[in-house]
Amino acid sequence: MDAAPAISVRHVWKIFGPRAALIRNDLDPAASKADVLAQTGHVVAVKDASFDVRRGEIFVIMGLSGSGKSTLVRCISRLIEPTSGEVWVDGADVCRMDDAQLRALRRHKMSMVFQHFGLFPHRRIIDNVAYGLEIQGIKRADRLEKAAQVLQLVGLKGWENHYPGNLSGGMQQRVGLARALAVDPDYLLCDEPFSALDPLIRREMQDELLNLQKMVQKTIVFITHDFLEALKIGNHICIMKDGAFVQVGTPAQIVTQPADDYVREFVKDVPRARVLTAAAIMRPATAADPADAPAVRADTRLDALIPLTAAGLGRLRVVDENEQTLGWVDRPGLMSALAGA
Repeated sequence: MDAAPAISVRHVWKIFGPRAALIRNDLDPAASKADVLAQTGHVVAVKDASFDVRRGEIFVIMGLSGSGKSTLVRCISRLIEPTSGEVWVDGADVCRMDDAQLRALRRHKMSMVFQHFGLFPHRRIIDNVAYGLEIQGIKRADRLEKAAQVLQLVGLKGWENHYPGNLSGGMQQRVGLARALAVDPDYLLCDEPFSALDPLIRREMQDELLNLQKMVQKTIVFITHDFLEALKIGNHICIMKDGAFVQVGTPAQIVTQPADDYVREFVKDVPRARVLTAAAIMRPATAADPADAPAVRADTRLDALIPLTAAGLGRLRVVDENEQTLGWVDRPGLMSALAGA
């Protein structure tokens, strides 16, 4: 991933009400969402949000209903107009774009995947997937060829000439994802795309997204209210409450260093062995450490380390993709991490 952020959000506010701009100018930043509503009749949906999304990562915005997460992701593409703030994408402030620039951004660089599939029931699957290319003015033969390629990518080869009503919910969501990918966007904004699916299908779609990401390496902002989903797919996670950010970090940072009691409630029942990695618990390497100890990759989860340490391997050398030693893990440290100590 590149060091420079692909998306940079700076001090974004969204206030719903007839005098939103005036309320924002006079607002006490310390005032709660409930206080503002009681005093002004306006709703603070997003409160001073600032964050960076790295190129090629999945950045998850997680929160309960009413936390502001869906409003925030719509502010990024200006489907909802921010009350104030900046949204920088590829060096341009989306909040200052004119209508033509905004249309170009949405048609060529940024796609959205919604919870509700929004497929055209009277169009074949391949025509649904090709719709964005049709809007771009791509010739029919070319757009159908591209749509067929993307359908194969999401595992729906052979369903091109069927209609949405013939597909299961999980398959329809794959069509929605394929439609977003067909225009080859740099950015995918996903607003709870799997929340309407049954648990088993939902897990399959999470795996599908992770497999696709390995191949296409898009920059993804993903909204969810499911903390385990956030931990599974996110490179970084932002937790929101009442429109404000509570904590931003990697899954390991969120689990091991919860910022407050609100976050602590989310992480208390998390299976730490399935979230934490060797890199999260290793101690630094020193010159005195032996170079011939068994090695594990830094991204190895703790549930894979348990049988290794139980088999009598006293210490494990943690290495990067180039087999360079980063640190060490031993059984006492592993047991302490699993216990949350």
